[in-house]
Amino acid sequence: MLRYTVRRLAQMVLVVFALSILLFAWLRSLPGGPVSALLGDRATPESRAALEAQLGLDRPILVQYWSFVSRAVTGDFGTSTGVQRGTPALEVFLQRFPATLELSIMALLLAVAFAIPVGYLAARRRGGWLDNVSIVWSLVGVAVPVFFLAFLLKYVFAVELGWLPASGRQDTGIDATRVTGFFMLDGVLTREWDAAWNAFVHLLLPAVALSTIPFAVIFRITRAAVLDVMDEDYVRTARAKGLTGMVIRRRHVLHNAMLPVVTTIGLQTGALLAGAILTERVFNISGIGQAVALGFERKDFPVLQVVIVSAAMVYVLVNLVVDLSYALIDPRLRTR
Repeated sequence: MLRYTVRRLAQMVLVVFALSILLFAWLRSLPGGPVSALLGDRATPESRAALEAQLGLDRPILVQYWSFVSRAVTGDFGTSTGVQRGTPALEVFLQRFPATLELSIMALLLAVAFAIPVGYLAARRRGGWLDNVSIVWSLVGVAVPVFFLAFLLKYVFAVELGWLPASGRQDTGIDATRVTGFFMLDGVLTREWDAAWNAFVHLLLPAVALSTIPFAVIFRITRAAVLDVMDEDYVRTARAKGLTGMVIRRRHVLHNAMLPVVTTIGLQTGALLAGAILTERVFNISGIGQAVALGFERKDFPVLQVVIVSAAMVYVLVNLVVDLSYALIDPRLRTR
């Protein structure tokens, strides 16, 4: 298990190294370079030369890359020029990341909690009404754009019915204690149950909207994996031996069907970070998705750098956890 873990960690380091090269190249491939992107129409030969010297762009390319990596390792990505002008880019990210992570976790929990049981039941009752309804619903979940569903949910449940809040993470009138930046968790830790509940109801609509595509994908993979496993020889052998249905389902079917499902969950985590950009805009949530949108609008490249690097790190770490979970589910993989 140790060798398997070390091998996956080495692969993760290579991925991050490749990402740093791509990000460095992207910044220098902008039309006119970073200087023109930052100065815009105000650029003059003097201001360009001054900013190039300030950013170190007048030095050799390898020196620039080493400087970029050295500053990134220490968390120095520069100062925000548009999202929160004058604030260090890393601080902007740390302020906004809890909102996105809280939303993504809630959406993933909703997707997994419904997709795996429904996918399993649909496979067991293949061709039945539950199977047919679930397949149609999953197709709708994939086909409907997240931003359209978010607007629809907001209009129906917040505007028309008034059951849930239309925007934000918490009512402004609530005097909640901030500990971690995760509003629900803060309410639980400080035993401010009204604040925790208020944060939860604010999270429901955006989480449901964001969970639709992960639900559809995880459901389809679960259903297909269970159907494949149910047709395997070892399952038929277990039935022939007289094992109970519960033992067969738990020990043979579900256990062996989980590998592709775990893979899908890991991949959908990265997709949630991308989908959060649109969802946060619709529900006015101050997360990194909103920061990315504002960063592109206002050409705030320091914020874009830290968000891209951090999102990639999260994605790589999630996939590392997925790889390690493989070894726990199927010990044969540890020797490969």
